Amino acid sequence: MPPPHPRHATGPESAREAAAALREARPGALAQALRVARALGEELPVPGAGRTGQLWLRLSELARLDLSLARVVEPHLDALAVLRQAGLEELAGLPAAWGVWAAEAPGHELAARRGPGGWELTGSKAWCSLAAHLDRAVVTASTGTGRRRAFVVDLAHPGVVPGSTLEWRPAGLGDVPTGGVRCTAVPAVPVGEDGWYLERPGFAWGGIGVAACWYGGAAGVADLLWDDAVRRREPGRRPLDQLGHAALGTVDARLHSARTALRTAAEQVDAGRAGGERGAVLALRTRRVVARAAEAVVGEVSAATGPGPLTGAPEHVRRVSALQVYVRQEHAQRDAAALGRALLGGAAGDRPW
Repeated sequence: MPPPHPRHATGPESAREAAAALREARPGALAQALRVARALGEELPVPGAGRTGQLWLRLSELARLDLSLARVVEPHLDALAVLRQAGLEELAGLPAAWGVWAAEAPGHELAARRGPGGWELTGSKAWCSLAAHLDRAVVTASTGTGRRRAFVVDLAHPGVVPGSTLEWRPAGLGDVPTGGVRCTAVPAVPVGEDGWYLERPGFAWGGIGVAACWYGGAAGVADLLWDDAVRRREPGRRPLDQLGHAALGTVDARLHSARTALRTAAEQVDAGRAGGERGAVLALRTRRVVARAAEAVVGEVSAATGPGPLTGAPEHVRRVSALQVYVRQEHAQRDAAALGRALLGGAAGDRPW
């Protein structure tokens, strides 16, 4: 996967314009971002269809422009991929803005039961991004078997009531409203059987797509360092010293490792070598590499540029804050432990390196 470049067209709505609208908090900015998502949903492939690298490249490009824009687009594309993997092409073809709500949280339980007209969802779901702005969502719920199942819900149904987003007050990604949703006898269309959502190969692939967004966000943060280094080559300016060159080299190496991991993962997915346990290991490993690279880039850029950008450059502050929140979708040492267990569980005494 080559380095992202933010100048590609994205259909009827310009991604650059949508990113600017979000940064400047213009009225209708989220609607504009969702129009970009819908345009890309018609244009981009799903993972595993032979052009996975192209999909992840475009996600990284969007994230490099603005992480909030990527945070709006990525779940829409993920929902379409889930539907197509389940054979629900008709639903995937609807003119709708989609989300995916699969997080579980204490105190929130969404139950799926068969009613007179089919499946219905009742209860509450936490961490539902853009609930008041989307048309439909893929939602996981308990069916009473101890396993969860995915369902499609129409968010225009009166039984869907978005809750307050006041509990979601992050320093970054605050313009992507997130909160709880309460459902009361909401008709639902099942997506796969019990457990299918988490067990399908596409679950791991979707997680790597999120990592592509982290990579793009990190590249956006690193742009500050590069632009400063280039300006210092102009006549009359003070050139980079040895420490500045070291920071530039360190950031490049970190981004290269992340980019290489994403490229390798895309090749494995398209070659059919990323299913089952292998897919889970690939996702955990790739997300780990990209998350650590993103965190290292933030630290290196901050150390090299000093407090100025973090106190006087609002766009850079926005990038850093958003990346630090977004990358926490990787669960740090818990995911490292999960990777270690997966490596041992799938090994027959062979080292993975």
